[in-house]
Amino acid sequence: MLTNKLNTVLYTGVTNDLVRRTFEHKEKMVEGFTKKYNVNKLVYYEIFSDIKSAIQREKQIKGITRQKKINLINIMNKDWKDLYRDICG
Repeated sequence: MLTNKLNTVLYTGVTNDLVRRTFEHKEKMVEGFTKKYNVNKLVYYEIFSDIKSAIQREKQIKGITRQKKINLINIMNKDWKDLYRDICG
């Protein structure tokens, strides 16, 4: 999940390359929602070994309430720091 500077917008997506995709959002290379609302801070992610499971989980997360999404983020990243540098390794 990505958010904006003020943590007011949440975006959930799926990708086969989290580093590349997050970079594209940070550089505003992706037209649409994330560019329009300056969504470029990675605050939560899950890794799957197969795309089918990843897409299923993405749909599940998109279907839950904002509060449940916030709870997920708080478990992994209570300070809502940008995790991009952590995944660049």
